[in-house]
Amino acid sequence: MEGALVARDKVGIQDFVLLDETTETAFMENLKKRFDKDLIYTYIGALVVSVNPYKDLDIYNSNQMDLYMGVNFFELPPHIFALADTVYHAMMLELNNHFILISGESGAGKTEASKKILQYYAACSPETDLLTSVRDKMLMSNPVLEAFGNAKTLKNDNSSRFGKYMDIQFNSEGEALGGHILNYLLEKSRVVHQNHGERNFHIFYQLVEGGEEDLLHQLGLERDCLYYNYLTQGECAIMSSINDKNDWKTVKNALKVIEVSESDRTDLFGVVASVLHLGNVEFDPDSRGNASLDNNTELRWVSTLLGVNAQTLQEGLTYRKIRAQQDQVLSPFNIDHAIYVRDALAKAMYGRTFTWLVRQINESMENKDDTMKMVIGLLDIYGFEVFYVNSFEQFCINYCNEKLQQLFIQLTLKSEQEEYEAEGIEWEAVQFFNNKIICDLVEERHRGIISILDEECLRPGDATDLTFLERLEEKMGDHPHFVTHRLADITTRKTLDRGDFRLLHYAGEVTYCVVGKRDRHTQHTERVRPSQQHTGRERPSHSKYRERERPVQVATQFKSSLLKLTESLLAKDAWYVRCLKSNESKKPGVLDEALVRHQVKYLGLMEHLRVRRAGFAYRRRYEVFLQRYKALCPATWPHWLGLPMDGVQVLVQHLGYMPYEYKMGRTKIFIRHPKTLYATEDAFERCKHELGERKMCCYKAKGELKKRKENGERCHPRRSQARKEVERRDWAVKVIKKFINGFINRGDARSTDNSEYLAFVRQSYLNRLKLKLPQTVLDKTTWLTPPSVCQEASELLRKVYYRLMVRKYVRGISQQKKGQVKTEPSSHVRGEPPAPALGGLTVPLCFVSGISVSNLTDDIVVLHITCEDAKQKGDLVFQCDHLFEFLTKLSMLANKQNAFQVVKGSITIEIQSGKQGAVDFTTGPEPLVYKDKNGHLMVVRHPPPHTPYPLKSG
Repeated sequence: MEGALVARDKVGIQDFVLLDETTETAFMENLKKRFDKDLIYTYIGALVVSVNPYKDLDIYNSNQMDLYMGVNFFELPPHIFALADTVYHAMMLELNNHFILISGESGAGKTEASKKILQYYAACSPETDLLTSVRDKMLMSNPVLEAFGNAKTLKNDNSSRFGKYMDIQFNSEGEALGGHILNYLLEKSRVVHQNHGERNFHIFYQLVEGGEEDLLHQLGLERDCLYYNYLTQGECAIMSSINDKNDWKTVKNALKVIEVSESDRTDLFGVVASVLHLGNVEFDPDSRGNASLDNNTELRWVSTLLGVNAQTLQEGLTYRKIRAQQDQVLSPFNIDHAIYVRDALAKAMYGRTFTWLVRQINESMENKDDTMKMVIGLLDIYGFEVFYVNSFEQFCINYCNEKLQQLFIQLTLKSEQEEYEAEGIEWEAVQFFNNKIICDLVEERHRGIISILDEECLRPGDATDLTFLERLEEKMGDHPHFVTHRLADITTRKTLDRGDFRLLHYAGEVTYCVVGKRDRHTQHTERVRPSQQHTGRERPSHSKYRERERPVQVATQFKSSLLKLTESLLAKDAWYVRCLKSNESKKPGVLDEALVRHQVKYLGLMEHLRVRRAGFAYRRRYEVFLQRYKALCPATWPHWLGLPMDGVQVLVQHLGYMPYEYKMGRTKIFIRHPKTLYATEDAFERCKHELGERKMCCYKAKGELKKRKENGERCHPRRSQARKEVERRDWAVKVIKKFINGFINRGDARSTDNSEYLAFVRQSYLNRLKLKLPQTVLDKTTWLTPPSVCQEASELLRKVYYRLMVRKYVRGISQQKKGQVKTEPSSHVRGEPPAPALGGLTVPLCFVSGISVSNLTDDIVVLHITCEDAKQKGDLVFQCDHLFEFLTKLSMLANKQNAFQVVKGSITIEIQSGKQGAVDFTTGPEPLVYKDKNGHLMVVRHPPPHTPYPLKSG
């Protein structure tokens, strides 16, 4: 497995955990190197880092899905399909629930990642009528939700403007039975207002551009997006990169697949059209300056499409109803207030329509099976947003990201360290920023921003946005992550308006404008009640009891939803996809290093990497680990009668785990590297295959026995077994006799008596010789002594083999080195030995009594020095990168060809006169040179390429 991992890393490193350095610079270099080759996925252990390439890559087809199904996580190059498959098999193996948290900035590719995972699970499902229907509904829910919940923004042409959590439900056989969707905080303000360069929700443009002529006529719509006020504020209604006509066809087909009836589809499009008509409703001032509506065509279309009395609708848009005991008084609106009410109605209608649509999808995908089911959750929720003007929506979105970051910290960084401490595992602690302080700033009861906003919205008197800001300054004026214009220093005050406050989020500073926060936060009472259309049924109860209750505000509802979501996620095993936006301009093949580096920092990727490097990639309770892998060790199979911890210890020792590869905790085994685990998993797969074959043989034998009994045959198993034993012994006697006869006549000419024996001797010698061939040209002692029958052949083989090694060596010498070897300095001719500087010493060749090297390729040379003085240092041990060239040159200059020794295992050296030591040579997983406990110098090298790795290394 280790060799396969290294061989695959043709471009960069596929797992950041395997980087030589865990620095941000090394991280970015590896990320960019892979991105430049369109390798957008990289691992941090089991976490997937995805970089948006802003172009289509052919890596999501059915062949790719088949390639990753049932394959170990690290066996193939990084891919989101690998994560999806690993989560699926972990669910099936452990029979528990999981979720995948997909996070990142807006435009980083979260929605696409969610769609790819959903497509993968749909492809995994078997082909039955029921499961195919469920699969199609899950897939078709995406285009519907994207049409009604996504929009073009400055950062993304298909940005999700709502949060979505989807549970995919499976039975014990791994079949997808259904799904359920939860939606969070639809950005309803986009219905009535868009920033420059942005669009409204896709469905409006799809209906106008792609709707059939009869449908548009029925809805009173013009085929011109520029005609509608709600579609033109961003000044980009028509986009060449978005094909609204084709998307309309996809949405209509998807609505049919998820079983939305024709009447419901008519009502649905009627609400969408009524929103467009409502946006074109304009108010005129009357003689007193109040808003009035006279014979308004757009208003009549709204009345018709919603089934509401036109007069009632007109009154609701132009008057406020004030109750005085049993009477009602109509108070007229001015034009600004009337426009505000019109927009509030449009947002409320669209928001409740979206909620109804999600419920329809859930009913369509509802699991009808009451048996045990497991789920895999997909959380695709807002990216962190920072705009020029950040309003209430951005505040809620960024608060959501804070909660998800807190969840990430809790589930990965903090819990990882706490688990090691609880299990008594020593490791290097990693420091990280815990953003709980920011979450408390927003959500703390009675002191948080949301609680203060609730109080201001319900406080009687002249409460305004600025009084809300004053309350914030009073409650949290000394908080390190909160600042306003009044609280800031002189330098910061220049960047803040008087109606702004600034929060220091985990992702950076964001300035929020308080203007309009109270209005958007307040849950307005419906002024107009549509008729009982299906899409208008998401209304709160208006009973007297409900009217007396304290109204629940939008942010408080959102906070409660997030808390429930967090509780649900904490009950599942977590997996992560971290999406990175490569550049702001959405250009393919461009990676803005400063932008990506900022995202890497605030997403906590470096902390996660350091935790994985300092800790362990895998941990399981002893009972679970032993139950799964006990078949790999004879001592633990089929049953281990002792303590599970002792059984695991016996098992890993049998598998050859090195001490640095694992640790034994109080209740769990911790494995440091994924490659160790997957090597064990590969062995387990092979073992399962062998056990299956044995079971199949037993099954066939039982079948044969049953068949013979049914045919009336009498079975005598003992007689049959005795007969086979007699036949086996007769065969053994003949073989032994032939072998003895051949040994007696081994010196004679070849005949029928000794031919098989001599053939056996030759084959045995060649097999032993193959495993013990000399490794260097200078090794003259390793060649095996041949038997008499092989002496001539052995001598010929020896000459050919040494010539082959010499030929390979000579071919590897450059022309420059050949010239150096042929050079004969005049000083050597005169008998004056060269004085090479070795280890800072000059050693005359006349003092060299011998030279020793090991039979391994460790480049260590020992010069045995004649000691004439008791104070003189002894033999010289040094490393030479060009060992063969050095020894060849030295033998030619000193004329001491017979002074060389190739030693196996250990070389004895003179440290000083009368004091001896030793250099020991061995093989290991990585090259090392160190002083051993026995005082010897220990040299460790990699095993030769042809030596197979043990099981622990894959």
